[in-house]
Amino acid sequence: MNFLNFFSPVTLVLKLLIVLLILLVVVMQARHWDTFYQFYRNTTDNKIVTYKSSYCFTCRWGSAYLTRDFFHDMGSKLGDNVLLVIAEEGDKLVAGALNLIGGDTLFGRLWGCLPGAYYPSLHFEACYYQAIEAAIELNLDTVEAGAQGEHKIQRGYMPVPTYSCHYIADEGFRKVIEDFLVRETAQVKLVMKLMHESSPFKEATE
Repeated sequence: MNFLNFFSPVTLVLKLLIVLLILLVVVMQARHWDTFYQFYRNTTDNKIVTYKSSYCFTCRWGSAYLTRDFFHDMGSKLGDNVLLVIAEEGDKLVAGALNLIGGDTLFGRLWGCLPGAYYPSLHFEACYYQAIEAAIELNLDTVEAGAQGEHKIQRGYMPVPTYSCHYIADEGFRKVIEDFLVRETAQVKLVMKLMHESSPFKEATE
């Protein structure tokens, strides 16, 4: 189905019918952002409990630094630079993936689902395959799925370098980090080389 035939002037929402996996476009409503905020909080509030000897450690997957109003504001201010993939079962929203469009790139950023919702492969369908298809239909050159995650390779994403900029005020701590980054950079380059050598994609030949 051609995304451009259904492109909303505000944002693009894909309605994913869980059983049939048929994509339909629906009009963005406030309820989509309200529900996506629930997805987001379910992800950040999810707890991982680990046991070591007689001790029990509990940690969260992340921290909820974004608010419900943030998602509403983003949708209204960024307009068609927002692409939200929504999974529905019947009339119920059960999961979603948030993407942002900038320049020639689609940036995959957040995923979440309702507590207790589980559909095999839905995460990959919503986050990766739909992002790739949307980028092709919207004539974008790149899908940026975020840093890290070797599991993304089998989904068609090969690693490329990414960069960030930080200022470390403490000189001693800065030196320790600098030393680590020299060694880590060499290791990352080696791992990337090995991954590309075992890539499922064929190299272009003249």
